[in-house]
Amino acid sequence: MPQILVDHSAGLALDQAGFAEEVHRLIAEVIDTTVADCKTLFRPAGRHVVGDGADGRAAVLVEIKILAGRSTAQRAELTARVLAALQARLDVPAAIGVEVTELDRETYRFVHHPGR
Repeated sequence: MPQILVDHSAGLALDQAGFAEEVHRLIAEVIDTTVADCKTLFRPAGRHVVGDGADGRAAVLVEIKILAGRSTAQRAELTARVLAALQARLDVPAAIGVEVTELDRETYRFVHHPGR
């Protein structure tokens, strides 16, 4: 179920497969889900600006969407662990944000579409 959206500066050197694998493992360790249920999208931004743009810092914003019902402590732990994992993988100055958001169990639906 978890959906991970990674918006980042275009051209940012980041091992996307390695980061996704690590995040999926971290999620499975912190909340009741499996690695197989995690899905990550990387979305490079055509343009980004941090502050006044003068220093050219990169930007990485990670949103982890999970079903509602996990404790604040679990969400905070997941945020901290993903932030640390991202910091360990970046070699350039960057503005980084990580947020765990909840999806409403009553209205959220997900399917594995088999295609035609």
